[in-house]
Order: sequence, then C-alpha cells, then structure tokens
Amino acid sequence: MNVPGLTAPPQSVIFDFDGVLVDTEWAIYRSWQRVFESEGFSLPLNIFNQCIGSGYTHWNPAEYLESLTHRTYDWPVINAKRQQEIHADLLKSGLMPGALDLLDYCRAQNLPIAVASSSTHSWVDGWLTKLQIRDRFCQVLCRDDGLPVKPDPALYHESAKRLHLSASRCLVIEDSANGSLAAIRAGLPVVVIPSPITVHASFHSAVCRLNSLTDVISLLQHTLDF
Repeated sequence: MNVPGLTAPPQSVIFDFDGVLVDTEWAIYRSWQRVFESEGFSLPLNIFNQCIGSGYTHWNPAEYLESLTHRTYDWPVINAKRQQEIHADLLKSGLMPGALDLLDYCRAQNLPIAVASSSTHSWVDGWLTKLQIRDRFCQVLCRDDGLPVKPDPALYHESAKRLHLSASRCLVIEDSANGSLAAIRAGLPVVVIPSPITVHASFHSAVCRLNSLTDVISLLQHTLDF
C-alpha cells in the first residue's frame, strides 16, 4: 500500500472527525434531505458533497435551496429542528468499525494522535467525551480555534506545528474531497476512507484510498517496518 508523500514511518496520526471516527454525516445529510423534500426538491449526494469536510463555508445548502425556490426561510427555526432530528438519529451511534482497534494500536506504538475538524469543539469534543476517548488525543483542533476550514490547509498546518513534527511525518485519515485536499495542500500524506456519503466523490490522485480503519493498522504495520 503506497501513500503518496509518505517517505518515512509516520510519527503521528491525525484524524478528521465526521465520517472517520463516527458516521455523523448520513444523519446530517438526511436532515437536509427532509428540508429539501418538504419544498419539492431533491438534494443529490454529488451536490451535497460540496460541503462535506468544510462545514457550509464553501457551499451552503440553505443558500442553495433559496436559489431554487426564490424564497427566504426562518433558518434558526429550521436548523433547530434539524439538530433535534440529527441527535435523534445518532442516539445510538458509536465509533466507526475498526476505530477503537486503530486507537489501541497507535497507543501501543506510542504514536500520538490528534483530530483536525471543520466542525465545532462542542460537537467534536462532545462526541469524543461521550465515547470515552477524548483522553486518547493529544490535541483537537476545530473551526472555532480561529482557523479557516478545509479545504484550506490551516487546520493541518497547525496540527503538525503543535505536534512539533514535519508535515511529511504526520499521516492524515480523511473521508472527504475537501478534507483530503486540505491535507495535500499542507504537505501531509493522506489516507482516504470514504464514508457512505462520500463513496462516489472524486478524490485527488495524491491520496491512498482504503476500505476501512482496520486497513490503516495494516498500513501502519507495513510503514513502521521501513
């Protein structure tokens, strides 16, 4: 398994959050689908993928719906309802398959791990705490740390900087085109594991595409034998 840009064993693993550690993205997408359907429109995945990994900074479904209907909406009310639906859909959600095994492997290999997410701390830290893995991560960087969201490279630049490592020694795990592009722009080697939302997205050629987090363990075992 070849990871473009990885020329030496990684000294850290940096995880995206949504769609990588927890499958939150499907519930978020379904909440938007329901809004669009209530107005008589569909929201295809290939269109919605524009905002995966970057929040709504680069493409906003609310603005898109208004462009289709030529109407304005009470978004605070609609989004409050969406949040209730999202939390209800995710009530019994847990870690993605293979996630805990990968975290255990990194700990056994003394590989520091971090999170770099375009979501908020309240969302990411809330989930990490709920799943009892927050203490596994030496740092968590989110959009409310004052950094531009992906595909801007800032979150990954800052993650490597705070880890006191060169970019090429930090392996990134992503699921979205926006997230993988951010890592590439920051000079970090990146592994993409598409989620059900991003499985048909177009990814940059400078990525290694795997099927699951379990495959990352095999990749690390191989690279640590360099």
